[in-house]
Amino acid sequence: MTSTQDMPTVQACSVTACSYNDSNTCHAGAITIAGDTAKCGTFVEISFRGGLDRNGVVGACHRSECKFNDKLECTASSVEIGAGTDVADCLTYEAR
Repeated sequence: MTSTQDMPTVQACSVTACSYNDSNTCHAGAITIAGDTAKCGTFVEISFRGGLDRNGVVGACHRSECKFNDKLECTASSVEIGAGTDVADCLTYEAR
């Protein structure tokens, strides 16, 4: 089992509309990468900011064809989230 200390951090997030984003830093407890475009499944746009007082981490990755995916866990040292095909995608995603 992976501990939160071992999970890759969200190094940067340029999705300023996300309520977990503060100064291009993700503050979600843990994000999920999912969908057909490696989108950030934790992206939420509401009227207030939330999250923790630390950088977010990748809690799960549903993109089994990503070269950083090992048993639905991300093995990248860190990830970057930003606009891709969707408004909030994992820009670190790489197909095997």
